Amino acid sequence: MPHPRFLVVILIALACGGIGFGVWLALRTPIPSPELPFPVRFVNVTESTGIHFRHFNGATGKKILPETMGSGVAVLDFDGDGRPDILFINSCSWPGQPVPAGQRPTPALYRNKGDGTFEDVTAAVGLDVELFGMGVAVADYDNDGWPDIFITAVGGNKLYRNIQGKRFEDATASAGIGGRDQWPTTSKEEFLKISNPIAFPSSAVWLDFDGDGLLDLFVCNYLTWSPAADLAVEAFLPNDVRAYVPPTVFRGTDCTLYRNVGGRFEDVTAKTGIRINENGAAIGKALGVSVCDPDRDGWPDIIVACDTTQNLLFHNIPASDGGRRFEEIGLSANVAFSDGRPRGGMGIDAAEILPGIFAVAVVNFSNEPNTLLQLRQKNPLSFMDIAVSSGLAYPSRSPMKFGAMFFDADLDGRPDFFTCNGHLEPDIAAARVGQTYAQSSQLFWNSGDLSELWKVATPEEIGPDLFKPLVGRGCAYLDFDGDGALDIVVTQNGGPAQLFRNENATGNNWVALKLIGNGKTTNRDGIGAEITVEAGGKVQRKYITTSRGYLSQSDIVATFGLGAATVVDRVTVRWPGRDGKVQTWSNLGVGKRHELRQEGQ
Repeated sequence: MPHPRFLVVILIALACGGIGFGVWLALRTPIPSPELPFPVRFVNVTESTGIHFRHFNGATGKKILPETMGSGVAVLDFDGDGRPDILFINSCSWPGQPVPAGQRPTPALYRNKGDGTFEDVTAAVGLDVELFGMGVAVADYDNDGWPDIFITAVGGNKLYRNIQGKRFEDATASAGIGGRDQWPTTSKEEFLKISNPIAFPSSAVWLDFDGDGLLDLFVCNYLTWSPAADLAVEAFLPNDVRAYVPPTVFRGTDCTLYRNVGGRFEDVTAKTGIRINENGAAIGKALGVSVCDPDRDGWPDIIVACDTTQNLLFHNIPASDGGRRFEEIGLSANVAFSDGRPRGGMGIDAAEILPGIFAVAVVNFSNEPNTLLQLRQKNPLSFMDIAVSSGLAYPSRSPMKFGAMFFDADLDGRPDFFTCNGHLEPDIAAARVGQTYAQSSQLFWNSGDLSELWKVATPEEIGPDLFKPLVGRGCAYLDFDGDGALDIVVTQNGGPAQLFRNENATGNNWVALKLIGNGKTTNRDGIGAEITVEAGGKVQRKYITTSRGYLSQSDIVATFGLGAATVVDRVTVRWPGRDGKVQTWSNLGVGKRHELRQEGQ
């Protein structure tokens, strides 16, 4: 517990996340790289598509930490019509505070009508519920063919089971997955006096860690927090306005792993090695999570982006009882720190950034560059930060980054990199010259040359809409209009969501692949599968996961940009599960979506 007279030095704690200025001084100027070779523009189509969601963060002027975090967004096909829908997560009023005039803040589910527009079906499907929502993860956990929704929320998580694409029912208690509901029902004065910790989760991700065909659930927990502990810290800006308290003054906490035992879940955090303590204290302050398989052994590993504490790498290994467990190897694998220090890790994503070159990106606090960890060795796992040498570090230093994702914006077969940015302190301009609350997003084009890999796209090149300042938090990609070009959806903290249509005039071909597992040895969504596409003499790989970036989930339908290739020569799918069966398809047509069904259905 911080001393009640602790004064935050806001110029350092908010502008630099408690980290020294020396890191960025060593960064060289960005390497010149070629101009974007193909015409790609992103156009804001939020209003014309019928999306009117606005996030509410519950802020009342007291400035307590959860109000800064924003919430995520998920892409899903909840009704099984083959079109991606969008689910926005919302927060709510604090206990005892009035509901905002003219609105009742709830999540918002927008159904894709197939004509380029969406309709709000939140109330019709039973999701018009109030909770202080944070992150979201969507998957068919019971293998009945319909995607279910898990929402992380301050005070208690929620699991909603999809009933045949028509409605959602609260399965939190029956599945045993929410933990103790800690949302207080009290007056606003009593709420602010609560000193016992209230659950403060962040991102979540579905995975089959033990290969039994049933999806398990990993939940990030941010830190040990209560309203009274927050308000006990006297944090002020130079103009004597209260500041939001940085995470450094709160204790860390552990993430949680739930094992699916047939529609119900058991907490296996301790027995599987997820509980990580140092001198009796939890060391994590988890915000973003990526499930991937860097050593390609067929077993999912978990990488966690932590805020002002070391990042975590949970390596999936055999357990003594014949099952699976995790070994935390972040330090030995060179994932834990950057330049020997922790950074303010927010969002995280992983991809093959070039053929055969796997990397993990972690986006960090303001005045901290992005981290780009290239896999250098599979056994034992070892990474090296190439953010500086690849041109990612310098242009990413200044903004405060939250959302992050690899996706192929121009369909040339190479993943580009997007971050949505925005500060956590509305009054940051009073503390640091040049910093603003709303900030521009960034799109880094992948040049294909590792020595000068990233070029920052500009408004002149791809249009101004994507770069208008936002208080960005979650982001996801989807192809909402079915043209093969991946569009972007962004959430704001306390502001309206934004949908950007990708108007791709490159002429590049593409293919979209939807996996359908057998629901027995493999989960129905094919989560944890590795897809390899061979076309035009090039080889691409993607790993199917339900978490990308910060609090969010992109479409699990895998879109591959093919450049000028006119046919997909070969697709290989290594299905998840203990047997790791491999299946192949040949001569698939381009410019369309294919359903790839696992044998044995």
